[in-house]
Amino acid sequence: MDVRWEEAGWERLTGRVGRRRLPVWDCTVGLVVGDESVLLIDPGSCVREGALVRSEAERLTGRSVTHIAFTHGHFDHVLGAPAFPEASFYGAVGLDRLLGTPGGREELSASARRHGLDATEAAGAAALTRAPQHPVSDERTLDLGGARVLLANLGPAHSQHDLTVLVPGERETVFCGDLVEESSEPQAGPDAVPGQWPAALDRLLALGGEDALYVPGHGAVVDAGFVRAQRATLAARFGVSEA
Repeated sequence: MDVRWEEAGWERLTGRVGRRRLPVWDCTVGLVVGDESVLLIDPGSCVREGALVRSEAERLTGRSVTHIAFTHGHFDHVLGAPAFPEASFYGAVGLDRLLGTPGGREELSASARRHGLDATEAAGAAALTRAPQHPVSDERTLDLGGARVLLANLGPAHSQHDLTVLVPGERETVFCGDLVEESSEPQAGPDAVPGQWPAALDRLLALGGEDALYVPGHGAVVDAGFVRAQRATLAARFGVSEA
């Protein structure tokens, strides 16, 4: 265990991969450190939180974050983005259109306010949040130098724009976004497509494999057995047949 990561409140998962559970909404952010580039998975829920993550990431890696992947477009996973103006942003196709419109940004701000974020902070972060310049329609590989990361569009399921991040290594690590949640029941809001959610988890398991570490959007790291159990729960909850 790298004590610097632990002292900063980060959990080191493999030699190149770590993650942090942020306070308030227990949202996970992930960090993948390549030889040439640094990828952040989800930048937090507001500019203040994003600035904290940026400071910690720079201290831990000695470099700036160069790439950011949005696992989906809910406020607690995207509104920290303005703290990273120089980074390249990636998201599932369609998220670029949502975050690039006044209506989409207002929807983000309203959701953040409903969940307790200060109104001024919510409005300011939403106004400054940039749409991802690199939409992912199926799969895309990022070469970070010594680490090739797979971005896979598995939605719509939990949201309209679900993206997972697979990091090979001594043990494959899969950042699931809110397709998987450990600290509470999976949340299905008005933008969810429940009938497709179990199939998205089938694909997630096929990509990650039996021995991978699965990192939920909220909660502790889980294994393939947990993902399969949550898939069964969702199928039963939403009446999805096993045909």
